[in-house]
Amino acid sequence: MEPLIKVIIPAYNEQDSIGLVLQDIPAIVNEVIVVSNASTDNTEQVAQENGATVLREEQMGYGYACLKGMNYIASHTPKPDIVVFLDGDYSDYPEELTKIIAPIVQDNCDMVIGARDKRFRESGSMTGPQIFGNWLATTLMSLFFGARFTDLGPFRAMKYDSLLALEMEDKTYGWTVEMQLKVLKKKMKYTEVPVNYRNRIGVSKVSGTVKGAVMAGVKILGWIFKYSFK
Repeated sequence: MEPLIKVIIPAYNEQDSIGLVLQDIPAIVNEVIVVSNASTDNTEQVAQENGATVLREEQMGYGYACLKGMNYIASHTPKPDIVVFLDGDYSDYPEELTKIIAPIVQDNCDMVIGARDKRFRESGSMTGPQIFGNWLATTLMSLFFGARFTDLGPFRAMKYDSLLALEMEDKTYGWTVEMQLKVLKKKMKYTEVPVNYRNRIGVSKVSGTVKGAVMAGVKILGWIFKYSFK
């Protein structure tokens, strides 16, 4: 029996890319939920025209958008077996979703991270602060928790029941690292799958600004130190 899969895509002013993302998502996905994070362009209209369920979250923040999508799933049936998170900027390759869910379907993993391996990364697709931040966060998780992560990549999949057990709460930049830390703490089964990564369409709202990069770094380190002393 094929798993029921739902995709959550947080999106802020991604009118030029969201249609491409939606067109490349494999047909095995049952529903795609685009959460417009207070977009002021035509993101919502383009997403609707490409078959997505469109929600709007006025509170700015990656975590706010993800939680909005999760709340929608919780209030609708049928419930999915797997939830996939994917960015709306077309930096990921949505067609690789089948590769990311495979360890869940075949090996009963709880979580799979699409790791942006240097070998498969387009030049310039990750900024210097992003690369350093990923290295620092994953190195600290390795030191404190014995983790095997190499990336905080946003393209990821989780069993729905396992995702609910994490009781996710971060509203902004710390969402991805919170998920990985809680998976470690709860001793869930996880793995990484190398994925391709290209230059995004448009300017990043996080790594594209000094303020965004600094705030993301503070949030990520805050979660790691919080859990290391629990």
